[in-house]
Amino acid sequence: MSKEKITVNGNPMTLVGEELKVGDQAPDFTALTTELKPFGLKDMEGKNKLISIMTSIDTGVCELQGIRFNDEAKNLKNTVTVTITMDLPFALSRYCANKDIDNAITLSDHKDASFGKNYGFLIEELRLLNRGIVILDKDNKVQYVEHVKENSNHPDYDKALEVIKSMDS
Repeated sequence: MSKEKITVNGNPMTLVGEELKVGDQAPDFTALTTELKPFGLKDMEGKNKLISIMTSIDTGVCELQGIRFNDEAKNLKNTVTVTITMDLPFALSRYCANKDIDNAITLSDHKDASFGKNYGFLIEELRLLNRGIVILDKDNKVQYVEHVKENSNHPDYDKALEVIKSMDS
C-alpha cells in the first residue's frame, strides 16, 4: 500500500499487507482474547462479522468507537461484533470492565499482528492498527471495508451499520 493511503496527525503512513476489497474472501487471522486465548474466523463460523479496527483504547475516538459498536451489537441477531486493537489483553480487559463493553468481542493483535498484516491495517511506522471497519458475511466474503484516511477521525458508523443491518436477518 502507498504512503498516501492514510495519515496519522497529518503525517503519511504506510499500511502493511494486501488491501481487502468488497468481494474478496477474507483471510484468517489469530488474535488474543482478554483471557489470552487465540481467536480467529473459525470462532465465528456461520455468523456475519462486523470488525471494528481501532488504534488504541487510550484515545478518545477509539474509546467512543468501541462503545458505539458495543451498543449497536445488542440489536444484531446473526452478527458477531469484534473490536480489535494492538493494545495488550490486560488493558482491553480493564477497558471492557470500565466501559461496560459486554456485547462485542474485544481482541488484541499485539502478539503477531496477524489481523493487521492479513487485512492490510498494520501501520508500518507505528506498529499500530489503522482505524477502520471490515464487514464479512457468513461465508467470510468481504461486504464492506473502510480505512479511515486520517487516523484521528471517526469511521462512517452509519454506512457500516446500514450494510450489516441489511445482512442481519
